[in-house]
This record gives sequence, structure tokens and C-alpha cells, in this order.
Amino acid sequence: MTKLITKAVLLVAILGMAACTNPDRFGAGGAGGAGGIDSSGLGSPSDPRSVAYFNQTIGDRVLFAVDQSTLTAEGQNTLRQQAQWLNTNTAYAAIIEGHADEQGTREYNLALGERRANAVREYLISQGVAGNRLRTISYGKERPLEICSDETCYAKNRRAVTVISAGAGV
Repeated sequence: MTKLITKAVLLVAILGMAACTNPDRFGAGGAGGAGGIDSSGLGSPSDPRSVAYFNQTIGDRVLFAVDQSTLTAEGQNTLRQQAQWLNTNTAYAAIIEGHADEQGTREYNLALGERRANAVREYLISQGVAGNRLRTISYGKERPLEICSDETCYAKNRRAVTVISAGAGV
């Protein structure tokens, strides 16, 4: 009986770890990638209707200043282009991920990431993107792009990433 219980516990642990372990969790090419779309579905970066074009030409992220969720002029420019792309390509929806650097508590950074994601969502809506096509999530400091205790890393981690997904309803 003990061997059976041990095997059952090991099986559950292995299945649990397999469900949580996804080496491509950020999509092809790093954090904030294509989300649920595999790399073969990204299309060509030269095709203005493709997700690859969105990610590489328009840009899938905006950066924020320390402890801020206010959009910069550069961020607003990127988001105007994102909105134009989303308004043209209505078959796609987006998940907006809010992120923070490693400074501060987990709770503070989750709230800051949520404010950043909401700022992006509200801006996209103000540019004509239907709100039902946009969803937000905050990762706080849990998914850094760069790991080091230096401002160059912190600056890259203070971001909101627009992840394109198939289907107009997220």
C-alpha cells in the first residue's frame, strides 16, 4: 500500500510540475511574445497584418518611469500605432501585461503593474479599440526581462506589454 501511495504522490507531483513548466511561456522570442499563438502563426514581419509585424515594427511594449503608471509621449506614440493596428485587424484581441522592477514589495508591484496595464488599456480604448477586445493582467516583479540590481535592468522591467491573441473576445 505504501508503494502505491508513493507512486501516486510522485505521479501527481510530476503532472503538477509539467503543468507549471512551460519553457516558452513568453512566446517565441522572449517575454511578451505571441501568447497563445505559436511562432508559425506569427506571420511575416513584412506583412502589416501579421502579429510579427505588430511585435517587431510597431512594438509590443511601453516603458514607465520609477513608481509611475503615467504614459510617456513615446509610450503614447507606440500605443497610437498599436490602436491603429488593432482597429484594422479586428480579428485579434489583446492581453495587456503590467510589469514592475524588483524594487518594492510583491503587493506594491502587483498593484503598480495593474495600474500600468490599465493605463495602456484606457489609452487604447480612447483611440477606438473596443474594450471587450482588451484584458489586463499584472505580473508585478514576477517576470523580469533583465535580472540585475542596476537601473539599466530596472528600466527594461518597468513596462506594459500588449500580447496579441486570436479572437476578438479575450
